[in-house]
Amino acid sequence: MALILNIYTATETASVGLMNGDKELSVEINKEQRDHSSWLQNAIQRILTASGHSVSDLNAIAVAEGPGSYTGLRVGMATAKGLCFALNIPLITESTLKIMAFASVENWHKNNSINKQQIILFCPMIDARRLEVFSAVYDEELGIVEKAAAKVLDESSYNDLLLEHKVVFSGSGSNKFERLISNKNADFQTVTVTAAQLGTLSYQKYLRSEFADLAYAEPAYLKEVYLAGS
Repeated sequence: MALILNIYTATETASVGLMNGDKELSVEINKEQRDHSSWLQNAIQRILTASGHSVSDLNAIAVAEGPGSYTGLRVGMATAKGLCFALNIPLITESTLKIMAFASVENWHKNNSINKQQIILFCPMIDARRLEVFSAVYDEELGIVEKAAAKVLDESSYNDLLLEHKVVFSGSGSNKFERLISNKNADFQTVTVTAAQLGTLSYQKYLRSEFADLAYAEPAYLKEVYLAGS
C-alpha cells in the first residue's frame, strides 16, 4: 500500500485527500475559490492529523496539473513540488480533464444501466470565459478521443461525435454548451469532482511508477494566461 496526498485546486471547488492505496482516509473540500491558497496548507495538516499521520509518512504526492484556474494550478503545483523536494518523495501529476472524465464515468455507471453495445464518450469542460472552454473527449476506459485543448463553442461543436455516439458533457463549461445545442445524443451531467477521484488515478500511476520530473513539472495551462479565479 502507499500513502498518497492528493491536491486538487484546479477548479472552483478545491479539495485535498489522503489515500492509503485505493482506500480513502480523509478528504477536505473548499468551495471558496479565492481562498484556495490560504486554505491549502492548513487543510493538508488537518487531514493528516485526522487520519493519525504526519507528512513524513507520505510515499508520494499527486496534483491536478491543469488546465484550470491559473492561480489554483500554480498554488497546487508549488505546494506539491515543495513537499516532494522536502520529503524526497515522488510527484504524480494528472490532467484535470481526465480526473473530471473519471468522475463522470463513475457517475454515469452509477445512474444508468450498462449497454455494452452503445459506445459512450465523455467530454469534461472547464469554463474559460465567453464561449471558450478547456475540454477533451475520452472513452469509457479514459482513452483519449480528442486531446485537451482550448475550444470556442458554437452550434456545430462535436457534431461529428454526436452523429454516432452518445456524449456525456460535464463541468463548469458544459452549462453554456447546453444552451447552444439540442441533440438527443448529448447528455449533460452535474458531477462532483474531488481529490478522491485524483487519488484513484494517482494510485494507479504509483503502481506503474509513472512519476513526474520534479525539476521540470509545471502546470498545463493550455493557454498562455488564464486568470479566472485569480
